[in-house]
Amino acid sequence: MLPSSWPWTCGPHWVTFWCCVRFAPVLVLGACAAFSLIFPVAAVPLGREPQMRVLVQESSRLSLRSDGDRFLQVSGLPGGRRQLRRMTVQLQAGRLDIELDGRRHSLPITSELRITNQDPRGIWLGSRRYRGVLHLSAAGGLLRAINHLGIESYLPSVVGSEMPHQWPMAALQAQSVAARTYALRKRNRGGPWDVKATIASQVYKGVESETPSTLKAVASTRSLVLVHGGKLINAVFHSSSGGATEASGMVWRQQLPYLVSVPDHDQHSPMHRWQQRFDPVGLRQRLPETGGVDAVQVLSRSSSGRVRKARLQGPRGSLMLTGADLRSRLGLKSTLVEFEMVPARSTSALATALPVAPQRQASRIHQLTASVRGSRRNSSFLVAAPPPLRRGMQSARSVAGLQLLVRGQGYGHGVGMSQWGAHGLAQRGADFRSILRHYYRGADVMPYRPFHDPTLAQAAPSEPRWRG
Repeated sequence: MLPSSWPWTCGPHWVTFWCCVRFAPVLVLGACAAFSLIFPVAAVPLGREPQMRVLVQESSRLSLRSDGDRFLQVSGLPGGRRQLRRMTVQLQAGRLDIELDGRRHSLPITSELRITNQDPRGIWLGSRRYRGVLHLSAAGGLLRAINHLGIESYLPSVVGSEMPHQWPMAALQAQSVAARTYALRKRNRGGPWDVKATIASQVYKGVESETPSTLKAVASTRSLVLVHGGKLINAVFHSSSGGATEASGMVWRQQLPYLVSVPDHDQHSPMHRWQQRFDPVGLRQRLPETGGVDAVQVLSRSSSGRVRKARLQGPRGSLMLTGADLRSRLGLKSTLVEFEMVPARSTSALATALPVAPQRQASRIHQLTASVRGSRRNSSFLVAAPPPLRRGMQSARSVAGLQLLVRGQGYGHGVGMSQWGAHGLAQRGADFRSILRHYYRGADVMPYRPFHDPTLAQAAPSEPRWRG
């Protein structure tokens, strides 16, 4: 049995290496030198695997159970640690009302419970199972369940929750590295958890989202992260860009050198082209300030064609919105959109909204040159900036009996890696490093070395440093 403190990143032949160290110390230097010539392996960080704290559920009532005879081990209860098959916790009259295998108990609302088990299938919390440890506590009128587990145990579920597990291995590997980078950058930034299990961070659905392919994708990229200028990058990603990704400064306040607009390869995405209609009643509900929409005027767009600012005119007045706010108010899939007022019962407008053939879309590419700070050289690359379906139309005006037709491209904020684009590149034979270099310009893929990144919080006292 291998020691529990085995290094986080061990390389492809870690068992052989361990045996050499344990049983043949005289041969270690020579064997390792020969091994490194045949199988080059990234530097091995020693110490404990980084631990993640994931907020998996917030509710007024939480139910947990075990499978078969694999009991839950619960700490924080009166009388010390207990073995249970199931438990229910709910807030009631300012206290924690707990049912333990059919018996009720009441604890102060400040109590914290720690639940573990020895079941490799994880702990049931509601309808999902989670590996590692669950911490339960109350805050803000709700119960919180926070899953503590090693990052390499966390990621297979993230990859399977964010991407179809049947996708090419290179796409799954690219998602693994991006998700690991994103999570580690969020780690130990303060607060009771590091990331949420939803799209607010990155989706994590527990054990059921793990598959052999996602486990392989994570294992084959173990400890690898994206670094720019000696720091972990903000490895954001989205579903589909609609032809070109967006520069971070066009969506958020900061323009990061590695998050620039690049051509996408998502023409086969089901969300590459889409349309959405809004009737007057729905518009009044979504835009009560204006009492609906009589006109939508796009005031500015980004270089990739996304709406940056728009003015909405309605019966009660006008309203200025950013592209992000407009997307949120109307529930749009992206901000790469055009607006038109169409007859409420007409089908002719729908005929004009049919998707443009990918071949025509591919021809709409123009040359831009971007200088990427911190990279070894300036890079010139093609940026696909597919124009909205009707470039000349900057406003949509309404008369009685009309609906708002929105025709758009892509799904998500458009910044960073496009998941459908990664799928397209993988289908063309690109490996995960090439995919990542395409979407995160100037970033390097390398093993995680926390002491090289001054922006990261210090390791917890219980987590010794590891070397790179």
